[in-house]
Amino acid sequence: MDFAFTTARIDVNRTACAVIGVYQGGPLPPAASEIDALSKGALSKLIKTGDVTAALGKTQLLHGLEGVPAERILIVGCGAEPQLDEVKYTKILAAASASLRQTGARDATFYLTELRVPGRDLFWQVRHIVQKTCESAYQFDQLKTEREHNKSKQRLRKVALCLPRRADSDDAKRALQEGMAIASGMALAKDLGNLPPNVCTPRYLADTARALGKENSSVAVTVLNEAEMKKLGMGALLCVARGSHEPPRLIAIEYRGGHKSEAPVVLVGKGVTFDSGGISIKPADKLDEMKFDMCGAASVLGTLKAVLELSLPVNVVGIIPACENLPSGTATKPGDIITSLSKQTVEILNTDAEGRLLLCDALTYAKRFKPAVVIDIATLTGACVIALGAHASGLFSDDDELADALLTAGSYAGDRAWRLPLWEEYAEQLKSNFADVANIGSREGGAIVAARFLARFTEAYRWAHLDIAGTAWRSGDEKGANGRPVPLLTQYLLDWSRTRAKSA
Repeated sequence: MDFAFTTARIDVNRTACAVIGVYQGGPLPPAASEIDALSKGALSKLIKTGDVTAALGKTQLLHGLEGVPAERILIVGCGAEPQLDEVKYTKILAAASASLRQTGARDATFYLTELRVPGRDLFWQVRHIVQKTCESAYQFDQLKTEREHNKSKQRLRKVALCLPRRADSDDAKRALQEGMAIASGMALAKDLGNLPPNVCTPRYLADTARALGKENSSVAVTVLNEAEMKKLGMGALLCVARGSHEPPRLIAIEYRGGHKSEAPVVLVGKGVTFDSGGISIKPADKLDEMKFDMCGAASVLGTLKAVLELSLPVNVVGIIPACENLPSGTATKPGDIITSLSKQTVEILNTDAEGRLLLCDALTYAKRFKPAVVIDIATLTGACVIALGAHASGLFSDDDELADALLTAGSYAGDRAWRLPLWEEYAEQLKSNFADVANIGSREGGAIVAARFLARFTEAYRWAHLDIAGTAWRSGDEKGANGRPVPLLTQYLLDWSRTRAKSA
């Protein structure tokens, strides 16, 4: 997809499709008003008769409107103008981008930059238009005999964004770069999540990390095999992998874009490439979706890809504990007790609470990088899905400054999180008669109890946990990974780099 900027007005722009917004019960925005004037009131008449609706996210396509140079006009409903906010604006962009792909137009011009979003500027608008347009173009058809993008000869190839002034072009170019980098990172995360588990194995994740390393001389990749992990004492990670013939991997990707002495941000992503539940086996319904249990790992790789494309002046380390969780004669059993890398013993009461076992060893391993902060990302608990649904990732941290920074980044990026408590009382559920800690408690507050388990292994540094079990993929007709929380994490690192630059 090629992007460009223009200041051309509607009356001289011979685009294949002009994308405009209309408000419900309010005055026409500038581009729509120009079209109405050029067409001698045709647009106003269509709105009055109900043939064009301004309901939020509704779209209509008009062809060959007399007096208008654009071949097509894609009208997007924006709802009531006073109610427009950043969430509604991103819904407008998503609807516009999806509809635009169906028009057959090879090029288009967005006039949605003229809409006013309280608290957000043109930079934010441009970045989100670019990101949503790229997202709408994403297709996972690598494994289909007839690839979807070959079915239509007419494909959108160029998108122009209308700017109010030429003086805005420098900011717009930076926004374009950020939007494309985030979209690129999301596409990688989606690809990894959507690949079948017989392809996307722990070794495949390791190869993907190595490929990122080859693209940039500032990246070093280390991959530990089973014997090396055993020598280190990673009993928690290895106990999950015991039931599978597929060998586990511990992947560490170091990007040194900042000063040598600067402590890195460490991202730890859960990489269970297929989760059957092990001996505590899951129900058959939707079991195919357990290939998405590595979306935390995918988001780490996607974020690193975005960081590399932006050449951010930060130090980032990605750690991915990767394995399969399968039942077999060698699999870990409920009642087994294992010793983690931290030397704490864990009683396994449920083998389907495996993500926290991978993460606890990876979080202990993270100490060797002397991190400034550590953020782990995991499709960890069904309880978080019940609590927050698919709208927000669960955020847990005892560090208010870190939690606020992540919440702010998520809001700006349109990839929201919601903070849940991390009170000590929840740790009571993890008491064991036979080991230092049990790997699971009761059903009550399950997402918080899981976070309390992880907290035992993070006392050496500042830490936050993102539970993305409800946000990492969609089910149903739109089944597939969605690339979250790559936007949140990338924005956090953008903010981190800017804060460090100001204090330097």
